[in-house]
Amino acid sequence: MKQINHVERGRRIFNLEIEELQKVSSSLSPSFAQSIELLKECLENKGKIVVVGIGKSGNIGHKIAATLNSTGSTAVVLNSQNALHGDLGILSDGDAVIALSYSGETSELLDLLPFIKRFDVKIIGITGKADSSLEQHSDATLLTEISREACPLNLAPTSSSTAMLVMGDALAMVLLESRGFTEDDFSKFHPGGALGRALLTTVEDIMRQGDAIAMIHPSHTVQAALSTMSQARSGACIVVDDDGSMAGIFTHGDFARSFQENQAIGNRPVSEFMTKNPITLRSDSLAAEAITTIGTHRIDDIVVLDHNHQPVGLIDTQDFARLKLI
Repeated sequence: MKQINHVERGRRIFNLEIEELQKVSSSLSPSFAQSIELLKECLENKGKIVVVGIGKSGNIGHKIAATLNSTGSTAVVLNSQNALHGDLGILSDGDAVIALSYSGETSELLDLLPFIKRFDVKIIGITGKADSSLEQHSDATLLTEISREACPLNLAPTSSSTAMLVMGDALAMVLLESRGFTEDDFSKFHPGGALGRALLTTVEDIMRQGDAIAMIHPSHTVQAALSTMSQARSGACIVVDDDGSMAGIFTHGDFARSFQENQAIGNRPVSEFMTKNPITLRSDSLAAEAITTIGTHRIDDIVVLDHNHQPVGLIDTQDFARLKLI
């Protein structure tokens, strides 16, 4: 009973924070668009984004800065405690400042703002309180007001810090789209790990080819297709016409579904049971696109085509784990 109670309470925390996030989402105003334009203008003019916050807001600020950096928006964190002892040197005219304080009245931050405003910078305040001192000092304000914390005592920053975190994510992602940031750009900042491999690897690098792929003619039988697939140790067979162009794909899944309706399909032409116009990718596509495509369409295999639209390979979802791409 105690374990069930813990699970129920855990779900309650999730639901409370989700409800609060929905309220913040509904309250988004034109100030959000203004903030995006301020940040975009700053970056286009070779400025940087400076993030500052105190306590839990400071912790959220570090995550926001990390997300901005990972998506090509240069960001640094200003240590508020050391700012008045030399760290203000991190600021330059033309920068944009993201200042975080849920109450909007955090004394350490308010003491710092007059010195920040000596620079020619734009300040974006993220706060839970309208008409707060932080809003009055900001060029644009993003409100993250919540009704209650997820903390049972309504004390520990939980819903409020989550709202700030998601607001930062929203800023970073919309800014990414606004700047035309691409997968190729993303790969420059993520060279390591599975993500880096997927973004730096092409489909041609990972596809099965040669003897590792099964190819047959549309007139060949289902039994011949299964035999060819077995020899290639593949779960799919590419069906090609006489001129080498793709006619379709026949998979173990196609066989299983057809066999349930008619168990005497072994001697029938594979063209009767193949999938015509299957999902395909170019050989010069990124491996990351293959991962996304398989997940979106819920398929196990993708036919790979060359620049002449001729089938040259096959991608099997089972290869992703072996190649450490997921």
